Amino acid sequence: MNQRTSLHSLHLEAGAQMVEFGGWDMPVFYTGIIDEHRSVREKAGIFDISHMGVFRIYGSGASKFLNFSLTNDLAGLIPGQAQYTIACLPAGGVVDDLYLYRLDQEDFMLVVNASRKERDLQWLLQCLKEHGFEQSVTIEDRSDEEGAVAIQGPCSRQILAECLKFSKSEMDLKSKMTSMTKNHLARFKFEGESVWICCTGYTGEDGFEIVASRELLPRLWKGILSTGEAFGISPIGLGARDTLRMEMGYPLYGHELNESLTPLDAGLGWVVAFSKEDFIGKSKLKAQKNEGLKQRAIAFKLLGKSAPPREGYSLLQPREGGDSETTGMVTSGTMSPSLGIGIGLGRVDPRSSTIGNRIEVAIRNRTVLAEVVRRPIYRKP
Repeated sequence: MNQRTSLHSLHLEAGAQMVEFGGWDMPVFYTGIIDEHRSVREKAGIFDISHMGVFRIYGSGASKFLNFSLTNDLAGLIPGQAQYTIACLPAGGVVDDLYLYRLDQEDFMLVVNASRKERDLQWLLQCLKEHGFEQSVTIEDRSDEEGAVAIQGPCSRQILAECLKFSKSEMDLKSKMTSMTKNHLARFKFEGESVWICCTGYTGEDGFEIVASRELLPRLWKGILSTGEAFGISPIGLGARDTLRMEMGYPLYGHELNESLTPLDAGLGWVVAFSKEDFIGKSKLKAQKNEGLKQRAIAFKLLGKSAPPREGYSLLQPREGGDSETTGMVTSGTMSPSLGIGIGLGRVDPRSSTIGNRIEVAIRNRTVLAEVVRRPIYRKP
């Protein structure tokens, strides 16, 4: 039986269509993927993300341990800041892509993908033991006690500020919340209980994630929906979350990332800090960088009307005076609600990866012309 979040009954009451995702029973949509997608782009949407794992990592050696275990460099992070990062195997493959939050100097919160939680925890504990950090670092799996919801969209900042009900004596706190910028977090209170509000996001829109106790989450969900009703807020399922992230060109584990692919294969070299003295996988990734990639990650959009591209479809490079040849494969694809055309992410031969290059996508026994584009694929006018 699939696991259920503490918001499960509220999803059913709202008429959600439920599906299995990463071992959890989750809403794929409520009223429809396109409506929900547009709600986030134009107004606001609230997401149940409490299926994701939440780890606390602390102790005198926490920062040293995490900087050795993860690819990004946390040396520049001060308490109240966050960064996107990756956990790699010694051979360079991706264990998971993660968000690391620095709560205090040697106190961190790590939010991990639901489908990778057990693997991530096992991997972290193994690193702790093998590299001599057992006495100076504690890792706690807080996933059964804490979860999160996300509010995303142009109206999300105003909705959340009203939902938290700041008193006149708390205007400085309200200003702190409403002025929070990307990759920052701070503690606030909802109904007298402490919560972490994080400004990260997975949609390309302004917004927040609120990490709270699982007991508080249903009241928080209902409070945000009630406050946001005047702004046109909607509950959002996994379907729109996927179309939103693809319009931004964001990777999803199991599609653009897995243990056989490196961060460089996925186009995530920007979160690999080769300047660090050492980290797990550094030697393999450095060698791969020096040798050159066999394939490169791309984003693309179709140039004609067609059914959307899907994972596993072939990407081809047209040749003058001859047949097209296979150059790669689609890793994620969809119909973009914002653009009204098919878009996708993929991996191709480096010669086909130049921005503006024309490729073909094999869709339903025919080929459709597409163009390699910069990320994000969708940009607000």
